[in-house]
Amino acid sequence: MKNNYAAVHYAGDDFFLAVSPSGHAVPIDTNGARSAASGPLELLLLALGGCTGADVISILKKKRERVTDYRVEIRWERREEHPRSYKKLEVRHIVRGYGIAETSVARAVTLSTEKYCSVIATVRPTAEVVATWEIHEEGAAETAVPPATAG
Repeated sequence: MKNNYAAVHYAGDDFFLAVSPSGHAVPIDTNGARSAASGPLELLLLALGGCTGADVISILKKKRERVTDYRVEIRWERREEHPRSYKKLEVRHIVRGYGIAETSVARAVTLSTEKYCSVIATVRPTAEVVATWEIHEEGAAETAVPPATAG
């Protein structure tokens, strides 16, 4: 059962231990030079990738697309002034499978980006979010459908 709160406890030496509402512990390292664990902004990127990835793969399953591999890559630009928030996030969906319809991927990415992903909705007021995708046919030589952009 999930709680309706998360807790972040200082553990010393620039380490924190976060406990999610579902009870999972996640170490956080705020010493960027050491980088012994993910930092807060890295966790935000991972949350965004997990959120949109879950949406897209769920939609592709419902469309009965035969996905054999899927990943989300995120690139970013940050502001120079403090608090140095993200100003642009480029979210790339890379899908591999058998006969994947580009219309299915386009629809899944668009729905996630514009409607379902709560992490994207959270960052969108301060960061431009650009979602693109590419499709690789399983078993084919490394020729991909040309990259496409949502919206």
